[in-house]
Amino acid sequence: MTEQHPIAVIGGGIIGLATARALLRRDPSRKVIVLEKEAAVGLHQSTHNSGVLHAGLYYKPGSLKADFAVRGIRAMTAFCREHGIAHEICGKLVVAADDTEIPRLRILFERGTANGLSGLRWLSREEAAELEPNVRAVAAVHVPEEGIADYHAVVSTLASEIEKAGGTVRTGAGALKIIPDDGGWRIETTAGDIRARAIINCAGLHSDRVARMAGENPECRIVPFRGEYFFIRPERRDIVRNLVYPVPDPAFPFLGVHFTRTVHGELEAGPNAVLATKREGYRRRDLSLRDLTEALSYSGLRRFIARYPRQTLAEIRRSLSASVFCGSLQRLVPSIERRDLLPGMAGVRAQALRPDGSLVDDFLIIDRPNAVHLLNAPSPGATASLVIGDYVASRLTA
Repeated sequence: MTEQHPIAVIGGGIIGLATARALLRRDPSRKVIVLEKEAAVGLHQSTHNSGVLHAGLYYKPGSLKADFAVRGIRAMTAFCREHGIAHEICGKLVVAADDTEIPRLRILFERGTANGLSGLRWLSREEAAELEPNVRAVAAVHVPEEGIADYHAVVSTLASEIEKAGGTVRTGAGALKIIPDDGGWRIETTAGDIRARAIINCAGLHSDRVARMAGENPECRIVPFRGEYFFIRPERRDIVRNLVYPVPDPAFPFLGVHFTRTVHGELEAGPNAVLATKREGYRRRDLSLRDLTEALSYSGLRRFIARYPRQTLAEIRRSLSASVFCGSLQRLVPSIERRDLLPGMAGVRAQALRPDGSLVDDFLIIDRPNAVHLLNAPSPGATASLVIGDYVASRLTA
C-alpha cells in the first residue's frame, strides 16, 4: 500500500529537519514526512563537524552564505536557549601569522563589517596576545559573536518538534526511485512507497543523485572531501582558550586547520581536506567503488586537482602524517607538539563541483512547481539550518 503525504522531505539531516519544521510552522495542517535512509537522523554532516556557530566573517557580502550566516547564528543561538541545548558564545580569533597575511585579513575584516557582524575588532599583536597568549599573530580579527553548540541535541530536538507538530520522521527509508505520478511523485524507498504532491531534496552527500532520480540534470556533482581532526590531550587543552583560525589561503577553497573547543570540554584541531573514497567515508579504509569511480572519472575533480596540485599534495601529506599536521598547527600555536595530538573524529563535506573544476561557492537550489532541490549547502549549513530551512520551505509553490 502506498502512503499519501502532500510533502516529502528527502534527507533527515539538520537542514532537512529544519525544512520540515518550517513547512509545519507555515501551515500546521500540512502532512509532511521526512525520509532518512539511515537508522537515525543527522548521522552525517549535521553532527560530523566542528560544532562551531559561524557568524559570517568569510562570506562575500550579498551572498546567500553571508545572509544565512548572520541571521542563522542568531536564530540558532535563540533555539538553543529556548530548548536548553548546550552552547557557548566564546568568540573566535582569526590570526595573521606573518605580515604577508595582513592584506587578506583586512579583506576578511571588511567583509565581516559589510555583513553586519556585531563587535568585530581589529587587534594588534599585543591585543591578540591578551586573548590568546600562546598564539602567533602579527595581527588578528576578533569575532565575539562566534561560538559552539551541541548539534546532536539540535537534531534530536528538531525531530521531536516535527513529530509533536503532526509530521512524520521515517528512518531506514532511503529513496530508491522517484517517479512522476499524476502531477506529483511516487517515491520508492527501502521502507515502502510514498506518494507525495511535492518533494524537497535535502539529501546532502547524495543530493545530486536524488535530483537525477527526479529527472534533473544538475550543473554540478557532489564530490566528498574528508576532513580529519585530532583531539588535544586533556592536560594541554588550555593552550588555546577559545576558537583560533588562520587566514584562509586564497589559492585553495578551504579554511585550513584550526583550533576549536567543544561544548563537552574538548579541544580539537583540524580539519584537513582530502578526497574521501566513499561518500560517507569517515575512515581511510572506507571504500565504495561506485563513489570512487564516479569521483575520479568526473572532469570537475580532475580539473580541480590540476588547478590546485600543490595544495592537493599538501593535504594528502597532512592526512598521512600527524607530524606534518602538527607542523601546520604550529604556524598558529608554536608550542603545540606531536605528542599533544590524539586521534579524533572525521567528517565528510559534500562539496559541489562544476565540470570546469570550480567549486560551487554558494548555496545552489533548483526550483520546480512541485520540487525543490538543495544541491549545495556548504558551511554555514549547520549554523544557519533554521534560516535555510525556512528559505527552502518558502521556495515550494505546490
